[in-house]
Amino acid sequence: MRQDIIDYLQSEIKRRCELSSNFFGMGCFYHIKAVVDNAVMLAKQFGADEEIVIIVASITDYNLYEEHHMHGAEMAKEILEKFDYDKEKIAQVQSCVLNHRGSKLVERLSIEELCVADADAISHFDNVPSLLYLAYVKRNLGINEGKEFVKAKLIRSYEKLSV
Repeated sequence: MRQDIIDYLQSEIKRRCELSSNFFGMGCFYHIKAVVDNAVMLAKQFGADEEIVIIVASITDYNLYEEHHMHGAEMAKEILEKFDYDKEKIAQVQSCVLNHRGSKLVERLSIEELCVADADAISHFDNVPSLLYLAYVKRNLGINEGKEFVKAKLIRSYEKLSV
């Protein structure tokens, strides 16, 4: 396991999440941490490559949110190439990042992609307070709008689970 890469990513993601310019606040960090923890649990259960599912990249620029899966995949490639990481594994990491979103219905071809997508879905249930913060504080939604926003997010997350 490339602990140097994992340590760097954890530190860098936390640093970016702590920036005052990060629209999502530390909720983004807790979401990513939950995705990693859940992905490792699933990887152990289903025999996936743990290193692949641990390496997670995330964007913290709200302007890139709608396409964060694409920006995250490119960011992962750039970072991993600097570490001279195996090109085949970079492609696997990119596939996991590209195909993790519940709002983008794509076929997940590897067990690692399934683990990361399921871990992302599960993480929303782990972090309901962050979703509420996003709805009511950051997006300034009213009570009903915020409730519907969080409810829709949780429904999409549940429906994207592979099992």
